Amino acid sequence: MVKAIVGANWGDEGKGKITDMMAREADIIVRFQGGANAGHTIVNDYGKFALHTLPSGVFYNHTTSVIGNGVALNIPVLFQEIQSIVERGVPVPKILVSDRAQMVMSYHILFDQYEEERLGGKSFGSTKSGIAPFYSDKYAKIGFQVSELFDEEILKEKVKSICEKKNVLLEHLYHKPLLRPEDLMKELREYREQVEPYVCDTSAYLWNAVQNGKNILLEGQLGSLKDPDHGIYPMVTSSSTLAAYGAIGAGIPPYEISKIITVCKAYSSAVGAGAFVSEIFGEEADELRRRGGDGGEYGVTTGRPRRMGWFDAVASKYGCRIQGTTDVAFTVLDVLGYLEEIPVCIGYEIDGRVTTEFPPTAKLEKAKPVLKVLPGWKCDIRGIRKYEELPENCRKYIEFIEEKIGFPITMISNGPGRDDIIYR
Repeated sequence: MVKAIVGANWGDEGKGKITDMMAREADIIVRFQGGANAGHTIVNDYGKFALHTLPSGVFYNHTTSVIGNGVALNIPVLFQEIQSIVERGVPVPKILVSDRAQMVMSYHILFDQYEEERLGGKSFGSTKSGIAPFYSDKYAKIGFQVSELFDEEILKEKVKSICEKKNVLLEHLYHKPLLRPEDLMKELREYREQVEPYVCDTSAYLWNAVQNGKNILLEGQLGSLKDPDHGIYPMVTSSSTLAAYGAIGAGIPPYEISKIITVCKAYSSAVGAGAFVSEIFGEEADELRRRGGDGGEYGVTTGRPRRMGWFDAVASKYGCRIQGTTDVAFTVLDVLGYLEEIPVCIGYEIDGRVTTEFPPTAKLEKAKPVLKVLPGWKCDIRGIRKYEELPENCRKYIEFIEEKIGFPITMISNGPGRDDIIYR
């Protein structure tokens, strides 16, 4: 059985925790898109971890972690990450890397930094992890596939032509030092040495696993609204954040994905630029940010303070629909326990008209939130394991949101630990 775990909004919904929790029953966890530009925070028996490339199921002995062909693979980051968890007592994880995955090169990271610097005030708020330049090269067909590492002739020819292309930009647009073929060859040989023991045809491996009835989790990165097709373009990421892409990014048949668990936060947060209709500011935002997540709402990769907002039913309904949601996992509900009243964004006012459908970016920029205020429950709900035992106003909040988004909330997370979960 294949299940996908994806985000409904701007990312940072708590997918890492849900994956870590569901990995108990899983045999294989697959990362299918994105790179080390976003992170997942996980709190378990070993401690608190921030993962960027490794799937969130690496903490179990019985699981195999797969880096799919859709991932932007930064090899040094992957191996630093493996080392950092093993140093803290986690057993060495079983890892497979797709021979069709492509690699983030050191120059992708430089180009990302140079471009943000060049754009100045008009920048995209990139994490500067090389992701946009990486995917640009992938689609321009000048990226390096892991399988190519094992053919010196291909590498030499490719490196020469890439230096010629990139050096024009480095010299004339960015006025930065030029690339040298011998440096790139050295980098690629180092990558080959590191990754060689893990490389295989992961698509064939997953096909066989499906035939043998294994439990497979596809772990997405970011959320629906950061998808390059369906998100708040151009303030999006560079690879599809949708469950449907799991089939492509992992190399499995689309009809095998039988459950799509879409993770949705009990309030909103976003890292990076772009339209965010239910955003709040000042002391109100600071208070929510301080109390939020586990130890506050700050980007896992950048440490930047996240932008905060109330729950956005318009964006979340859309985010769940575009994912093809079968189940909603509702997270960080415990955080809202301090509020007397909790506003929820139930519509957008655009040019004097109210809509509950999520519009494209040009209209989104003009949208004002239509809020409905619900009574708070004013107590700590951590430690509760049964839905019936939640305070009445808390249950009413969940049911109101469920009705507004139109998808069933089947899991409620009321704390950072892997056991802080209520099944409904």
